[in-house]
Amino acid sequence: MGGMDPISPLEQALHAARALVLADLMAGRVAEADVVSLVEQSVVERRWWVEQWPEGAAYVAGLVAQDVQDALLERHGRWPLCPVCGTGDPHALDVQPELGPDPHWVCSEAGVKVAAVGSLGEAIGGAGAS
Repeated sequence: MGGMDPISPLEQALHAARALVLADLMAGRVAEADVVSLVEQSVVERRWWVEQWPEGAAYVAGLVAQDVQDALLERHGRWPLCPVCGTGDPHALDVQPELGPDPHWVCSEAGVKVAAVGSLGEAIGGAGAS
């Protein structure tokens, strides 16, 4: 009993997930108002999910990323586009693991980890890319 605990681990996980996914959306320059509301919607739904299954708190960032990715597909098209493959059709990165801690954006075509969820900006900004 920690008395008045201001933020529960559950809320911390949800705040972190929201911040990570928003960072990736901004990196891809798609953080418009309607997109931000997709993140909010996902966080609300995942709050209920993680209340039922508290052990899932570590998985929330990956799930919110996938929720937003699915919602964007319907409205805006594929996101995030793979920054690694210069050739072929544009394709989106996938979140892996689908249900696990420490989610990453992965290009399944090249079989490479591109960035941790929340760190897409570094991959897109391409340290040292000309």
